[in-house]
Amino acid sequence: VQLVESGGGLVQPGGSLRLSCAASGFTFSSSYMTWYRQAPGKERELVARIGMTSGWTTYADSVKGRFTISRDNAKNTVYLQMNSLKPEDTAVYYCRALDAWGQGTLVTVSS
Repeated sequence: VQLVESGGGLVQPGGSLRLSCAASGFTFSSSYMTWYRQAPGKERELVARIGMTSGWTTYADSVKGRFTISRDNAKNTVYLQMNSLKPEDTAVYYCRALDAWGQGTLVTVSS
């Protein structure tokens, strides 16, 4: 299983970013996909999860209405669209599938 995140960076408060996670080594279309994040000095937390199709999703309360998780089973890729970003969204964002983790991508929200 290989998961490769991309799309992180520095963004001002109120801005947007889209993270991508390219997956390989397993049957992507049959797997739930999850985004987690870990802020400095804090535990890793679940941000969003999506079912095998885009018909089922769940979000942490802190990101509801601002973040959207989606997937493209033809591209073996899961996305996290992040809007109205806040400084407290600053974290390393990780993709997870089965028991595997990606390497993470850093999102910094700062003016």
